[in-house]
Amino acid sequence: MKAKKTVALVLGSGAARGHAHIGVIRALEERDYEIISISGCSIGAIVGGVFAAGKLSEYQEWAESLDRMSVIRLLDMSILNGGYIKGDRFFEKVQGMIGEPTIESLPIAYTSVAVDLLNQKEFWFQRGDLISAMRASSAIPSLVSPVNLNSRMYVDGGVLNPLPIIPSVPAGADYIVAVDLNGPAERVLEDITDESKNVPAWWLSTKGFFGKGKEEDVESKTKYSPESWGRLQTINMMFETMQESLTQYKLAGYPPDLLISIPKDVSGFYEFWRAKELIEFGYDVGLKAIDGLESPASSYYSFPKGY
Repeated sequence: MKAKKTVALVLGSGAARGHAHIGVIRALEERDYEIISISGCSIGAIVGGVFAAGKLSEYQEWAESLDRMSVIRLLDMSILNGGYIKGDRFFEKVQGMIGEPTIESLPIAYTSVAVDLLNQKEFWFQRGDLISAMRASSAIPSLVSPVNLNSRMYVDGGVLNPLPIIPSVPAGADYIVAVDLNGPAERVLEDITDESKNVPAWWLSTKGFFGKGKEEDVESKTKYSPESWGRLQTINMMFETMQESLTQYKLAGYPPDLLISIPKDVSGFYEFWRAKELIEFGYDVGLKAIDGLESPASSYYSFPKGY
């Protein structure tokens, strides 16, 4: 029996676009690749952790069941905690699926990348509680509460390393496959669903935090029109701009064997209710990218080409 080709998978940050990670994983499995290592940042650390714990199917089923109201109920914003989103409800749900495993108990190598604010440096979680490692990696500055562990304060790893390729190197896999969620805009939103073309007014008008202006004005704006941005979208656009630039440096320093680039306009960063579409998108892109990887034309392949 022919041995499977092995993959060290790198899953980048990008909030709701991270559902595309699930589709890429499904594509790799369908094409008979064995994932022996996961390194992830933010939503990549979450999806990667759930996969490493063997509960990706359960997570996918739950994610695909979410609607808009389900998402806003998961936010659990705390006025007493500086207006941050705590994330307790979300991670309680995840913990209900995977239990309380430690990273060293997982069947594959796993690294969650966060940023230690007090020491101002990147931190790799490769031991200890898996849920804590996922939470630390996904604490988006100014939006999600920082995570305090062992007298250190952690925030989203995307602050310094939105596509953590280096932790995947020691696995010695046949291929390093990286999934970047902050790829160049492709104007693909209109091709996915008619339902999501307009800005969700309920989101942008919630107590002035998510947006500004009257509800009837919001409905007339396009999804990424700066006139409709509120605090949330402005912070996110700054964060994504920073991440895209950092990703270029990381790729230049250590290019993977395969780079799968998910366009940053495939969805809004908050559109977690579009999981099914984004999973399917990631699956389709993943299959096309694997075709390129298996082509003898090049030792390094990116999809789409020219990234």
